[in-house]
Amino acid sequence: MYGIGILGVLLFLGSYADGNTDDNYRHFTGPPPDNMILGDSRGVQAVVPDVLDRKFKDRQFINFAFNIGDSPYGKVYLEAIKKKIAPDTKNGIFILTVDPWCLSVDEEWDSENGDPDKNSPLADMHFFNMTPNYEYLIKHYPRSWFNIVKERESVVRSNTFLHKNGWMEVTVDINQDSIRKREIKKVEGYRAMIDKQKISPFRLNALQEIIEYLNQRGKVYIVRIPAFKGMMAIENQYSPEFSILIRDIARQHNAVFFDFSSKQEDYIYTDGNHMYKESGKIFTAQIADSILSKKGKSK
Repeated sequence: MYGIGILGVLLFLGSYADGNTDDNYRHFTGPPPDNMILGDSRGVQAVVPDVLDRKFKDRQFINFAFNIGDSPYGKVYLEAIKKKIAPDTKNGIFILTVDPWCLSVDEEWDSENGDPDKNSPLADMHFFNMTPNYEYLIKHYPRSWFNIVKERESVVRSNTFLHKNGWMEVTVDINQDSIRKREIKKVEGYRAMIDKQKISPFRLNALQEIIEYLNQRGKVYIVRIPAFKGMMAIENQYSPEFSILIRDIARQHNAVFFDFSSKQEDYIYTDGNHMYKESGKIFTAQIADSILSKKGKSK
């Protein structure tokens, strides 16, 4: 009886898990999608499914981007996509956001060291469309489950709130002094990464495998999301031919590449790397218009 009581309490507490629980939980809930956004933290913040839903009135999009630690392009991400997507998808739209970092690995890593993404929460999950997702909470929520109830959305919305459609809405102070402080910290972090990272054939091959998998289920659009000029300068130093590389991959695999990297001055960034939510809505509308224009020309 005691064990049944404990189980009942856990089932009750877990039922309150929502967009405040952590930055990943809701990616493992909800119905399986036909239309997906993939990538890292730039993608999860800058591409807003609600905007796409309004532009493509007969579709609903799910943002299944995470961050460079959990969802760089690799075999783990590919297997997660296979588990997440609606199995009968035939005419989907897939937006793959890219930057040099989600296609890089540590300089010291090689294939003999095992999969570099083995510690991602994507690696050990079996259920990606379960609500509530108790598997995720058991494996990847390390705190007391009483916090799930105390910190639920209906009490107060987190500054990093993950919507049901997978969009992470980040709410921070965007006065210029605050942004500048975050830019400096972010630039320092990425400058340090240059000496430790390299663009990886492992990740490039995985990106192409993902494109080929999704090509069987719809149309793939690859999008390079810009950052502020200081961050783009670091990226161009790190991988000056990155856009050419991605354009060639898109051409080889019948995908479409939209390169917004030259539009860096058009948007506001919370920290130099991630687009502010209102800019993200504008940016997403531009992606949608680019897709619609391309589809119209192909008729």
